[in-house]
Amino acid sequence: MANSEFVTAADVRLMQGLAQRVTATRPDLVNGDATFGELAWNWGRGQVGEGASWRRRLWFSGGDLVGWGWARLPRRVWRSDGSVKDVTGASLAYQVHPDHAGLVEEVIDWYDATAAGLERTVVLSAADGFALERWAAHGYVTDPASLGDTGSWTQFNERDLTDVEQPVLPDGFRFRAADEAGPEAAVRAHLDAWAPSTYTAEGYRGVRRTAAYRGGLHVLVEAPDGTMASSAIMWLDAVNRSAEFEPVGTHPDYRRRGLGRAVLLHGMRLARAAGATRVTVACLGAPGHPEARGLYRAVGFRELSRDASLIRTAD
Repeated sequence: MANSEFVTAADVRLMQGLAQRVTATRPDLVNGDATFGELAWNWGRGQVGEGASWRRRLWFSGGDLVGWGWARLPRRVWRSDGSVKDVTGASLAYQVHPDHAGLVEEVIDWYDATAAGLERTVVLSAADGFALERWAAHGYVTDPASLGDTGSWTQFNERDLTDVEQPVLPDGFRFRAADEAGPEAAVRAHLDAWAPSTYTAEGYRGVRRTAAYRGGLHVLVEAPDGTMASSAIMWLDAVNRSAEFEPVGTHPDYRRRGLGRAVLLHGMRLARAAGATRVTVACLGAPGHPEARGLYRAVGFRELSRDASLIRTAD
């Protein structure tokens, strides 16, 4: 059984449930757009400004969600520096349970019909050989933007939480929780780290409305002058006793002071106290993007999987 309409908070909870079930048996098949934390983050921050351009379809078997597709259609987005970007193509996030791998054919057919006439991109796990074959059979090829030393493909990383060192901050800096610091500080920290960004106060309210958000696991580093110099949100998957960092960022004026390392270690210790035994984080994996990957390796992360980015030109 399948249905198709806009993406709701209830849909996201179902999608997260599928992510949890796949993670329990084949974590390498959960692509970077379909993780427990990424789903909540993307829906929460974007549903006010971009939700009208989203379409989704869900596939069920015996009452359980076994596959979904989330298509993002052309739209106009406003960024924090005042610039406007027109997105003219379509992109797809999706997940299919490995026991129902054949559903990928229906996902492809639905996406091609939903985004007919547009340039179309899709991200899937590079470990999913069957799906890669089926997308290729429908005319999808490796996205040139993902190739070379500066390619845009995502690497997913993990580490256990058995031995997490004590974080150290420079003198005068301190950790804050978003619940304590307040919404304005939380939004400002993200905008400063990721400028120009489409994030807004409304987007943060959407993030807070997701069932998976915990303000105590949204951590900030405050500088002596009051600037929120670094931040990270952690998403706790209690079923798999796992936590996911998404996003992590540091104000450009405060980089190379150990704040990123400190906020990661602090977050890991909080996640462990909340019951997690492992933690994950995504980053760009190509050689030309060494900064985040190097930081994560320095605090014990190792590659778990990587994504494959595919594209099909407009019909």
